[in-house]
Amino acid sequence: MSDAVGSRVVVTGGTGNVGTSVVRLLSEDPRVGSVLGLARRFPRWQPPRTDWSAVDIGSEQADLVKEFLGADAVIHLAWAFQPTHDPAATWRTNVLGGMRVFDAVAAAGMPALIHASSVGAYSPGPKDHTVDESWPTHGWPDAAYCREKAYLERSLDTFEREHPGVRVVRMRPAFLFKRESASEQRRIFGGRFLPGSLVRPELLPFLPDVPGLRVQALHTDDAARAYLLAVESDVRGAFNLAAEPPVDAQLLGSLLGSRPVRLPRTAARSAIAAAWGLHLLPASPHLFDAVLRLPLMDCTRAFEELGWRPRRTATEVIEELLEGLQQGAGAWTEPMRGHKVG
Repeated sequence: MSDAVGSRVVVTGGTGNVGTSVVRLLSEDPRVGSVLGLARRFPRWQPPRTDWSAVDIGSEQADLVKEFLGADAVIHLAWAFQPTHDPAATWRTNVLGGMRVFDAVAAAGMPALIHASSVGAYSPGPKDHTVDESWPTHGWPDAAYCREKAYLERSLDTFEREHPGVRVVRMRPAFLFKRESASEQRRIFGGRFLPGSLVRPELLPFLPDVPGLRVQALHTDDAARAYLLAVESDVRGAFNLAAEPPVDAQLLGSLLGSRPVRLPRTAARSAIAAAWGLHLLPASPHLFDAVLRLPLMDCTRAFEELGWRPRRTATEVIEELLEGLQQGAGAWTEPMRGHKVG
């Protein structure tokens, strides 16, 4: 689609953390003629050249083919993180809904499918060096998020064999943050009643330093630019997306003015498991297990083939997130609404 002018792009999950950034960039690009955002609820936000359609991809009644007809590409971002205590519910939306999207792409004769995979799809890997896109994508089986991302990778393997004429791109970003996503991510991972105002140096003199807790981060807008580049080029395959440096207790401690204190994995996991079991914490201990095992990613392919590079460092991304948590930052859509607790 590198020569496409006035192309039409459909974005599933257009009102979430990534979706709001992707829709905004698409609506501002002169090479994109129109954008159709799909979401379960109509937003009040109305970017230029953008229409909305209320669609739940997890529903068998959703007519995705009708939504996709005549479009040049679909960017599939829709994802449900909760309820973490009901993996069958997230499976229906994420896996079965994702497969409905893939089937509708083929039925509508669309030329391009750009899918939001994740670092979470990767099998356990190293923390002291990076891996490229050839690293196995079998996920961490106990964590629903990783299991579902990995299953869709296998589903896309089959899709590509059966539909070689469709250009398939798999984005595998690191953890994605922006100021406007702070309230949403606090609700998803910390719970509705966890005060964001707790993230202040004077309230956190010590910071748990858990072995293996070393991950990568990326600004959501930087990830969105990679999706835009994928729409406007002819690339295929998988792309790792992350910023430097890796995030660990030392980096967080320097930002918060807190002293890292070594905490055994078992102690940290036991605390998370207890809070999750009592429904006090949405994030499951299984996801914690996965995070400790995620590999660090090499993004050379995205640099060379997409011409993409992050504009913000991971340090800047975390600083922006912390500021957003303190201020209860949000955006114009229901999933991204701001709310300050405490």
